[in-house]
Amino acid sequence: MFSGIIEALGEVALLKKEQSNLHISVKANFTHELKIDQSIAHNGVCLTVIAIADDVYTVTAIDETLKKTNLGLLDKGDKINLERCMKLGDRLDGHIVQGHVDQTATCVSVEESNGSWTYTFDYDASQNNITVEKGSVCVNGVSLTVVNSKEHSFSVCIIPYTHEHTNFKHIKAGTVVNLEFDILGKYISKLMKK
Repeated sequence: MFSGIIEALGEVALLKKEQSNLHISVKANFTHELKIDQSIAHNGVCLTVIAIADDVYTVTAIDETLKKTNLGLLDKGDKINLERCMKLGDRLDGHIVQGHVDQTATCVSVEESNGSWTYTFDYDASQNNITVEKGSVCVNGVSLTVVNSKEHSFSVCIIPYTHEHTNFKHIKAGTVVNLEFDILGKYISKLMKK
């Protein structure tokens, strides 16, 4: 379980294919605190630590994960949003995030607005995921508030701190991002269909 509050910006140190799996080695400032079998969200994708060496740890993304996320598009040197799982009893500063990405979206525009930024994303609405105005959405692991909610697109507004401390500063028109829609909204949507 995660909150969508990014803890660190990691750097992809190595990518290694093994059959249909992708081993992703990440350099992070908190690697020395990790242990094998720990869960970490990578651009919002919950993956398990399988190896640690100095300031680099390794996780594995299987084919199913690579098909539904942007992790297969990573290159060595890319910056990746990182969040370790929540501790019981801590404040929930973002919203409830499972680390289970629903689908990807494509950034269609970035507008700077005198110290803040508005990012607009387009996604495949045929998968029946929805956003609601002022509801929550997780973009590349970042807990955000939806503005301008439409059937297949939405926007989010980014404050300078988020822009500086996440990989949002590298997102531009055409960038593919991971989306996790609000868990409560997903349950309600499914119940309404029944």
